[in-house]
Amino acid sequence: MEFTRRETLGLALGAAALTVLPFRANAAVEDAIAEFTGGAEMAEGGITLTAPEIAENGNTVPIEVSAPGATAIMVLATGNPVPGVATFNFGPLAASQAASTRIRLAETQDVVAIARLADGSFAKASATVKVTIGGCGG
Repeated sequence: MEFTRRETLGLALGAAALTVLPFRANAAVEDAIAEFTGGAEMAEGGITLTAPEIAENGNTVPIEVSAPGATAIMVLATGNPVPGVATFNFGPLAASQAASTRIRLAETQDVVAIARLADGSFAKASATVKVTIGGCGG
């Protein structure tokens, strides 16, 4: 099998793109976290993320987040094409700082929740969800 110069160049560019794409996906998650936190440090604890260990269908994965004293909670799905899932904002009259929803997961991945607490600090929790049937076009 012989390759033309154009085919060889195309294969090389394709291989280069495949090596860069996973890093860009992680960069999108890091960018979203940095934008939400302003680059501040995050503590483990102070937020509870409840997600199933195994999801039979990635189209509807139930999650719950709770962070007493939070003003906002951001939820990310690190393996989705668009990692930002939701941001919940709580006003001073909110009865509780908790939310539950169903999210779509493309594949087995980590779900991350970050809470902005009333004192300006940030808390982080994560859970790995194993998906048996993909939800984002898979």
